[in-house]
Amino acid sequence: MGRAISGIPAGVLEGSDVAASQIALCDKPPAPLQSMVSCVAMTACGQCHQQNPDDANFCHQCGTKLDEVKAAPETTEIPTDRAIPDGETLWRQFIGPHADHYLAVFKKFSSSGQPRFALSWNWPAFLYISFLWFLYRKMYLHAFVYAVGPMISTYLTGDFSAGIVWSIMAGATANYLYYWHCREHIAEVKKASQLDHSALEGALKESGGVQSYVIWVGVFFYIIFLAMLIKMVQEGPPDFDKSPGRPAKQAAMTAPA
Repeated sequence: MGRAISGIPAGVLEGSDVAASQIALCDKPPAPLQSMVSCVAMTACGQCHQQNPDDANFCHQCGTKLDEVKAAPETTEIPTDRAIPDGETLWRQFIGPHADHYLAVFKKFSSSGQPRFALSWNWPAFLYISFLWFLYRKMYLHAFVYAVGPMISTYLTGDFSAGIVWSIMAGATANYLYYWHCREHIAEVKKASQLDHSALEGALKESGGVQSYVIWVGVFFYIIFLAMLIKMVQEGPPDFDKSPGRPAKQAAMTAPA
């Protein structure tokens, strides 16, 4: 025989004309059998990570039941960079500076489960020029109303104290108006972004936050106001006796005897 036959007892080969030294017994299975063995499905033990045949019920090394490993569903975790933030996080991203303060105030408006007005006070909207505060918070419609409203009121009434009334109105309602502004815009951004985290975050920053340049605009207005006030103090109160166009008869009556 020219090739070795694996599995033949040694006694069968005795007396053969082929020398036993020329017969190479195969210790490894044939190549096709090796490929079959390597393709057998295996199950890893969840306890000791030992590979076991797929039809085995228990791990042959530690004895752990393998049915639990097979039955465990595969869970796919959503990457943290694409996870959708919760509601409070969205509000914080939209508000920007002083988010903690405004979130605490906003709880007054939603304590009953439905939005409703509650008394609060916004000092920046009152002390700062009102329309600039609304512009600072990107509330453009409200900024226009509070810019034009005091001028029209002063023109119609002839009373400069009308501007103070508008400032009081701004201080009392600014928080509630800002609450509705945030509520509506966050809902629109969530709907438009289609639950994509990167698009949602970018849209919140663009639609919300603040405009820092408005602070310098306010400083400019205050400088002008202070300059006018200093000039008025230096010139003193206006002299009504020397005002032009005063009737001569009235001047004669007020003249000293």
